Amino acid sequence: MALSACGSIISAQTGKLADGLSNAVLNSEDLQTVEQGAPAYLLLIDGLIDSSPRDASLLTTGARLNGAYAAAFVQNDARSKAMNEKALAYAKRAACIHNKALCDVQISEFHALEKAVAEETAIEPLYVLGVAWLGWLQAHSDDWNAVAQLSRAKLCLDRVVELDEAHDGGNAHLYLGGIATLLPPAMGGQPELGKQHFEAAIRLSAGKNLLAKVIYAQQYARLVFDQQLHDRLLNEVMASDPQAPGLTLSNLAAKQQARILLDESAEYF
Repeated sequence: MALSACGSIISAQTGKLADGLSNAVLNSEDLQTVEQGAPAYLLLIDGLIDSSPRDASLLTTGARLNGAYAAAFVQNDARSKAMNEKALAYAKRAACIHNKALCDVQISEFHALEKAVAEETAIEPLYVLGVAWLGWLQAHSDDWNAVAQLSRAKLCLDRVVELDEAHDGGNAHLYLGGIATLLPPAMGGQPELGKQHFEAAIRLSAGKNLLAKVIYAQQYARLVFDQQLHDRLLNEVMASDPQAPGLTLSNLAAKQQARILLDESAEYF
């Protein structure tokens, strides 16, 4: 009993450490320091996971941080694929520990996955899985066999919105908006549905999620050639305070991207 109690205490402290590291990265105001220093955090999380391979909380943290770092800083295709592979692997392991019906999400029959997701009531495993899956899909966008899994990842995020659309500040709407605006209407895209998702993400974050406005401008406004909306959204981002709990790092990255898109605006439209 004493050994069991010690194990529980150690696990709890490890979880707090992982959460603290994750928060430190996501709330940082220094993109350069995070870019240079975060790899050490990622290695630490890897080590903690190796020591506790069935700790779903650690796996979730590993998935989040690897995916976030790859999205924000990694330009090399091979490295991006490797980091997103790891993020998805961690997310799948966490989901499998939570629910055995989610163990083979990439290869199970679609109807079986659809049933498992529809019956799931825990938001976090589905959300982290869906986000990591989209990151993996983006990194493998040159592989049509991988892209074919988009509808599977979308199932997870649709279910998150059904359960609690405000989870993580409404970010599930942001990802679903991105999916809906990947293609023009003639090729199956749904820009107006995407617009609804983007506006929901902005509303649910009280306007603090600046990345939602950038993606709204980049993928919707450009798709429908609405320069007025495009420039308004991006100028709002440039004028906004990037500091917000859990969003500071992504907001700073969003400001950088907003400046690039604004500089290209006249030429694009």
